[in-house]
Amino acid sequence: MQDFSPKNPSLYDADFYAWTHEQAALLRAGRFGEADIANIVEEIETLGRGEKRELVNRLAVLLMHLLKWRFQPDRRGRSWELTIKRQRIDLRDDMADNPSLKSKLPEAIATAFRLARVDAAQETGLELDVFPSVCPWGYDDMIDDAFWPES
Repeated sequence: MQDFSPKNPSLYDADFYAWTHEQAALLRAGRFGEADIANIVEEIETLGRGEKRELVNRLAVLLMHLLKWRFQPDRRGRSWELTIKRQRIDLRDDMADNPSLKSKLPEAIATAFRLARVDAAQETGLELDVFPSVCPWGYDDMIDDAFWPES
């Protein structure tokens, strides 16, 4: 029989869901000495990285659609408009939930724009060099409901 005691990291590897419930129960009971602190710390750090990845992904989707809007005005449609609106709402909510991510915006925008350029070129069929090499818009413009980039 396998030992799945709290200090045995095999539960972490064998059944992550069970491990999370076990660790939550130990922490709620104040039994910190029995908790798998090393893996708890790792999971908390992973959650933080996930929030930053989510920010980059949302920015990339928004920026790709803003690029398509700007560089293919004849193909603008309700779908692009609603995707832009949805990403703006989600970004504002994410930033309200995680205000410390504001300090990561310049880096996140740069990363997201590199991705958005490639995705926009792929979706539009336009050459990559048609799109600017750096993001032409600031964050406040990007999430402003009144902002729609024109040619």
